[in-house]
Amino acid sequence: MTPVDAILARLLALHPKRIDLSLDRMWRMLGQLEHPERKLPPVIHVAGTNGKGSTIAFMRAMLEAAGLHVHVYTSPHLVRFNERFRIGATGGGRLVTDEELAAAFAECEQANDGEPITVFEITTAAGLLLFSRHSADVLLLEVGMGGRLDATNVVEHPAVTVITPVSMDHADYLGDSLDKIAFEKAGILKTGTPGVIAAQHYDALRSIERQAARLRTSLRVAGEHWHVTEEHGRLVYQDEQGLLDLPAPRLFGRHQFANAGTAIAALRASPWKLAAPAIETGILNADWPARLQRIASGRLAALVPESELWLDGGHNPDGGRAAAAAMADLEERVPRPLVLVVGMLSTKDCGGFLKNFAGLAHHLIALAISGQDKVLSPEVIAATATEIGIHSEQAPSIEDALISISELVLTPSPRVLITGSLYLAGEVLAANGTPPQ
Repeated sequence: MTPVDAILARLLALHPKRIDLSLDRMWRMLGQLEHPERKLPPVIHVAGTNGKGSTIAFMRAMLEAAGLHVHVYTSPHLVRFNERFRIGATGGGRLVTDEELAAAFAECEQANDGEPITVFEITTAAGLLLFSRHSADVLLLEVGMGGRLDATNVVEHPAVTVITPVSMDHADYLGDSLDKIAFEKAGILKTGTPGVIAAQHYDALRSIERQAARLRTSLRVAGEHWHVTEEHGRLVYQDEQGLLDLPAPRLFGRHQFANAGTAIAALRASPWKLAAPAIETGILNADWPARLQRIASGRLAALVPESELWLDGGHNPDGGRAAAAAMADLEERVPRPLVLVVGMLSTKDCGGFLKNFAGLAHHLIALAISGQDKVLSPEVIAATATEIGIHSEQAPSIEDALISISELVLTPSPRVLITGSLYLAGEVLAANGTPPQ
């Protein structure tokens, strides 16, 4: 067990709830730490249900292409906890070291003085402490859950706030309707700070606009103030500042055109006025693992050498819709039978996720995600798939699932998509020997 693991284990014993939305504990601890949230570089704060990480990846790549140093805070991690903290520096920055992270956690734990605290709260406090002590031009700060009461919502004057598409997820914490969930996401909006809003369902947008009106916050809304389209395989972005004709994003899937557009809109609303070449370079360089990531080499890829192996951490109905659309696009270009390998948490809408693949997936193999609470059993996943009309079976592990696929008699060899959870995606990258860097 590493020093960081030992601290996390102690914290879970101290406050066993993994999620307990509140800002009171954060304000208390930040006061003890002499308010690192007031010593940060300018912040772009990002909330939403889907697309937060990809939008941040595009912004980071564009800002770095312009020569800026960019801190990044995201969650969850895929393989190593350190992935949540990227320290800005020349050449793309670096992940925080084990020693730096352990020292920051120890300082936060001492400041907390044994009071109840959630792991995400002390993780966020440690991140803010680290970022406050390293020089950078900007901090890209991702909300963990919701926004209004999320531990990241302690930055009082961000440069820009961003809300990516809002959909039904975490309903037990955020509310049972899009209106309620969007209200929580809109909690990051601040008076005097421009808010950039990606394309939204009507109820979500209405809720966000109500909150903005209360705060007298100016919004820049997709489809109203800025537009992004795919034209002849290129990304075309337009707003009052003009038109950009750009290459297709490196990140795969039609939804990434929208995420890239949100990133451009956010940066054009920010103090950093990037030239077109930096935006173009960023679109081509952005990298975000486990989001429709092609796995072309590694230990797991070797188990299905004739197949095309993809990995995606989508886990809600809208995430499934984006992944299914991407697989349909691939099928149109180069037909292959699609085989799904799926593991999900019991808190997710399995049926809503899988129905996107009805008529598209040839076969599904269900498995359990290891090391997680509230895991959906393979039996339930397989039964749900069968009800939807997808032939299904179960496997005890990802290795067994891929071996079973290698034995299927399919011509040509299948296109395999491993999906359903970011936790499963992390397990896959670790087993394949290709963790994020």
